[in-house]
Amino acid sequence: MKLDNDIHNYYEQLVLEKLDAMEIEKTNSDPDYLADLTCLVLNQLPPRYIRHEVDMAFYLPGSERQQMEMNIVKAIQSASEYLQTHFVKDKTN
Repeated sequence: MKLDNDIHNYYEQLVLEKLDAMEIEKTNSDPDYLADLTCLVLNQLPPRYIRHEVDMAFYLPGSERQQMEMNIVKAIQSASEYLQTHFVKDKTN
């Protein structure tokens, strides 16, 4: 069995949009930091697999979308705090 290439986690796009809106890249443009931050954020959120974005836009109640947005912000704050104390970029390479 092969999974459809269109299947993806709905949170992925929401997280990327929120990071962009928060202008995280302006405060730390290190690609490793941004990748680690994104992974840590996504790992805190429940997966929500979909095939088509329009499905979520149509079936997702506004209150649930708002809760998802709040969960993303909380996860970003938590991941940022973690990385502030644990992210070390090796400058010798």
